[in-house]
Amino acid sequence: MPVTTIEWTNNQIRMIDQTKLPEELTYLEISDTEVLAEAIKSLRIRGAPAIGIAGAFGMVLGVQNFAGEEKEVFFKQLKETSEYLNATRPTAVNLSWAIQRMNGVAEQNKDKPVAEIKEQLLKEAQTIWEEDRKICRRLGKHGAKLLKDGFNVLTHCNTGALATVDYGTALGVVFAANEEGKKLHVYADETRPLLQGARLNVWELMNESIDVTLICDNTAAFVMQQKKIDCAIVGADRIAANGDTANKIGTYNVAVLCEKHGVPFYVAAPYSTIDFNLRNGSQIPIEERAAEEITEGFGKRTAPLNTKVYSPAFDITPNELIASIITEEGVIEPPYEINLKKHAKL
Repeated sequence: MPVTTIEWTNNQIRMIDQTKLPEELTYLEISDTEVLAEAIKSLRIRGAPAIGIAGAFGMVLGVQNFAGEEKEVFFKQLKETSEYLNATRPTAVNLSWAIQRMNGVAEQNKDKPVAEIKEQLLKEAQTIWEEDRKICRRLGKHGAKLLKDGFNVLTHCNTGALATVDYGTALGVVFAANEEGKKLHVYADETRPLLQGARLNVWELMNESIDVTLICDNTAAFVMQQKKIDCAIVGADRIAANGDTANKIGTYNVAVLCEKHGVPFYVAAPYSTIDFNLRNGSQIPIEERAAEEITEGFGKRTAPLNTKVYSPAFDITPNELIASIITEEGVIEPPYEINLKKHAKL
């Protein structure tokens, strides 16, 4: 079975340090929100669902050591924790979704003693954790119906257990199809500049004994031209109400190539990734990463000093390029403006 990426144990967060993979499987034990914020920013934990769960547990950490019954001070500290964690990764809507949900629980229990509010916050964070496990399995089962035995699947970035609690979104679809006995072959984009596809997707697929071939990002067009790809499946960090999707930079490239070569392009994500407050992808905030991730990634300088760099972490894939959106509620087809809302838990 895929690894467990993040969990709550011994009154702290225990998570895999994804920056150490694939060389070593190292776990971090975090009991401080500042350390957690650094872990999120530095991609020690990444993947929209996993970041959301980290945010939920982070809310517990933020007030865990609060003593006394001064409700005004307690809620002020909770608000500060919310704003601090929310600012770490602005594109992944699961983070703000989870934090908002935690704040809602605190508000619902505001008349109770502080100790009981803290208990309810931990209970809610653990509920979100358990829900993610079940959601990913349901999502994977729905998506597996799209994959035929013998399919060659293209992936981009990492969307497996490391991006969620322990199963995955887009890669969870591959895992589910594999468990059904379908023999699949995966072409994994390396996913520059931080190589999440090479370091993480390939690592997960090899752990599950699924046939995988690593390719450079700019090889995707050629393997499609050679008719070696039957479909592409990617995850999402935020989906607008019309189906426009924000995902790891380079995803839009893959979608355009799929349209050119007649290859179905699928997005797999839990419903919590859909932001019905945003009409389309132009309203999704795009995080920009530090120039050093490109000019001297992994400690080796690859560009001259003082090189100007533009490094968006995500791009937007227009809804018309997406064949289906796979969620825990089923496989959703266009028109997304109508069909996404049909399944929404509003």
